[in-house]
Amino acid sequence: MILRATRLVAVLLAMLFIAACASPGGTLQAAGTVAVFDLQVDSSLAWARIKRSRSEVWTIDGTALNQLHFYSRVKPGEHVFQLAKERRSHPDGPWYRRGMRLDELQQLVVDGLADQGFAGVDGSQLRPHAFGDVDGLRFDLAMANGDGLLYQGTAAVAERNGLLTVVFWLAPKEHYHGRDVAAVNAMLDGLRFQ
Repeated sequence: MILRATRLVAVLLAMLFIAACASPGGTLQAAGTVAVFDLQVDSSLAWARIKRSRSEVWTIDGTALNQLHFYSRVKPGEHVFQLAKERRSHPDGPWYRRGMRLDELQQLVVDGLADQGFAGVDGSQLRPHAFGDVDGLRFDLAMANGDGLLYQGTAAVAERNGLLTVVFWLAPKEHYHGRDVAAVNAMLDGLRFQ
């Protein structure tokens, strides 16, 4: 009985992975070194890679179970996740501004995640982070989705040439975060601009 249940779970996870790859613009990204916009990324994991014009979402098991986001060249006055531009009618949104302090950049990502429907978003362990020779920051994340599923993750953020780069990873706290956290941390530790 346990063997049958294990096989069923393996088949369902494979189907989720295939569905993620079948998304518009989705491709399989094998482990190794790859360019993502102006970043060089080294990963020991294989991912489904969903490309957009200035952002990408990567997943291993489907976005509900893990998601790695890349946002490149976020412009001043733009939503941290490139969803909209600042308007006078909505001046208090998560808008990027040049020269923000490290704690302000952390809060920008936290506010952006809350703006996307996550609850109780917390950023902790703010620390310096080098993208090769570009200084940035890193911090850990904790939150819940609209259904109450608890997520943990990490974010890396850097300003370069007056534009913002944001990379963050989320996975459910119960199993997926613990399974992949070491590999994802190594991946983010090695991020560098080309």
